[in-house]
Amino acid sequence: MKAVIQRVSEASVTINKKVVSKINEGILILIGIVAEDSIEDIEWLTKKIVNLRIFNDENDIMNKSLIDVVGDAIVVSQFTLQASTKKGNRPSYIKAAKPDVAIPLYEQFVTILENKLNKKVGTGEFGADMKVSLINDGPVTIIIDSKQRI
Repeated sequence: MKAVIQRVSEASVTINKKVVSKINEGILILIGIVAEDSIEDIEWLTKKIVNLRIFNDENDIMNKSLIDVVGDAIVVSQFTLQASTKKGNRPSYIKAAKPDVAIPLYEQFVTILENKLNKKVGTGEFGADMKVSLINDGPVTIIIDSKQRI
């Protein structure tokens, strides 16, 4: 499971010209799932994300987590994070989990993240054509792969 975490001052997801999720200070999480991903990957990744010290403290040093700042989150599924670009110029998405595997894992990810944050998390819609807008604060962008824990 790969995640791109972006610290934002605001973010939103629009589908068919309708805003379905909107947050202010917090993080936008783009999540790419492979068939081998499991509940262990979700538990590890959500714990890592909510505890990442990427928010500024009173001395303008990144020393606070999403939990510390009581920030919000939006999670957007993005199978293209699992793209392979080794051959040619057309990315291959063969590693990306099919919807029957990816949707339940995505939903579990959102639920577990909500439990860790003790609040509702915004989402996109799995498989929809989404327009994601954000103001990346910093900019701060972190990439985490649950298969590369060591």
